[in-house]
Amino acid sequence: MTTFKKLILAFTVLGASAMVQAGDSNFASLTLGQTSDKVKKSGSLDRHLGSPNADGVIGKDTTWGLRLGQQNSEGRYYATYDNVSGSHNGLKLRQENLLGSYDKFLPVTASTQLFGGATAGLTKLTQDSPGMSRDSDIGYAVGVQAGVLQQVSQNTSVELGYRYLRSNASTEVSERGVGKQGSLSLTSSAQTYLSANYAF
Repeated sequence: MTTFKKLILAFTVLGASAMVQAGDSNFASLTLGQTSDKVKKSGSLDRHLGSPNADGVIGKDTTWGLRLGQQNSEGRYYATYDNVSGSHNGLKLRQENLLGSYDKFLPVTASTQLFGGATAGLTKLTQDSPGMSRDSDIGYAVGVQAGVLQQVSQNTSVELGYRYLRSNASTEVSERGVGKQGSLSLTSSAQTYLSANYAF
């Protein structure tokens, strides 16, 4: 079992334990959105690969995610796993996030609330470009999110949100049979998403 899978399991167990102990309602969510990353390139990568646009590797690419958490009338806390990948200029990257978040609610109407909060966790960045050796790294992730939550029925709601994360995950780019060409470092990511939530 990889380290990242072990961390996912640990988050799941801790989240489930917290839900059993608390009296708030539980919820699960499916999310779908778009992510754009800011990626810093090394000088050697520019020289070897002709200054590729690394920011375009994951640029408005489709992101899916799963969330599990608890909520009450004042706010919510939850664990999120999400996944996005993209390719551009011969580079291919995958970003996986495992995050813990807390949101504070601000009621607007009886069925509509604004929310805002903070997030911290881990980001795994994997480089899997054609002709290059696969490489991955796990770094920290910290950020903020905000949006609007609309209650549809007693147990279901939908939301539109925006999340910004800072990270330090980085990977090496090595051509097979040649050697290291340079490195890529994820500095930040921005995600706009829609979520369907079910309370139980």
